[in-house]
Amino acid sequence: MPTAHLHAVPAAETRLVELYAEAPLPTKHGLFRTLVFREKGTEKEHVVALKGDLRGHEGVPVRVHSECLTSEILGSLKCDCRDQLEHALDLVGRADRGALIYLRQEGRGIGLGNKIRAYELQSRGADTYEANRQLGFQDDLRRYDVAADILKHLGPSSIDLITNNPLKIEGLESEGIAVRRRIPSAASFNPHNIGYLRTKRERTGHLIELEKSTA
Repeated sequence: MPTAHLHAVPAAETRLVELYAEAPLPTKHGLFRTLVFREKGTEKEHVVALKGDLRGHEGVPVRVHSECLTSEILGSLKCDCRDQLEHALDLVGRADRGALIYLRQEGRGIGLGNKIRAYELQSRGADTYEANRQLGFQDDLRRYDVAADILKHLGPSSIDLITNNPLKIEGLESEGIAVRRRIPSAASFNPHNIGYLRTKRERTGHLIELEKSTA
């Protein structure tokens, strides 16, 4: 196991994850320090793109982002995940300090295979939540305790969360993370995802402004 630059923290702050590796990473959004956290008891490795030192600072811009292979790798137009990811990296890259936490919980927590099965049901008329239920899943199985544990390791006093999802704010606050304010996350619209975005707004209260792009 590599040990260079690994920062030890009290065990109580790493109940779910442990820092395994870190290294500088130049990107089109600037130079980040990339940290890999291993989730204890699982095979999952979560990634942080870190800018500067967060410890003790107020209002640090942070994006907690769940993986979406279909949009981020294959360029799917069915969602806005890739655009939100790029927007957040750009915001953090231009800030003095900040972080993007990339969680390995594909398909709102149901996994890639089940996500594709849900897409097939959606092609037959089910919306994104109905498809999950038809497969026997809840609407959203994502967890934010792991992200909270990573933030406790990084040590900001409070964060400005880049999100349109009020449930994400509630999830982090319930784990002891102080969210000072919300920074709207950029959402892109096209004929393939407009219904999906409307459903998210209506079913789970996502703070997405659709009218400006659909008027």
